[in-house]
Amino acid sequence: MSETVTLIPNNSLITKTPEEGRHLAVKMGRLTIKLTQPDADVRTKLRDVYANDAHMLIAIGQVVATEFATIAAANNYWREIQG
Repeated sequence: MSETVTLIPNNSLITKTPEEGRHLAVKMGRLTIKLTQPDADVRTKLRDVYANDAHMLIAIGQVVATEFATIAAANNYWREIQG
């Protein structure tokens, strides 16, 4: 069964705080994995592989960091909202 994956929740990168931005970055990283491997059973089987591989964990961190940089830029680094 094919399902549509919404890659940008609420169709916005704007968040109130950097913490919310970080959570959004993690969620977007997870959604990218879901889109890339839509089979939930396969994703479940692969978790043990990447959970025990330092290189894969670092790669996951890099994906989230890239997503967070994009969100931070979209939020003008939260300067307008907070100041």
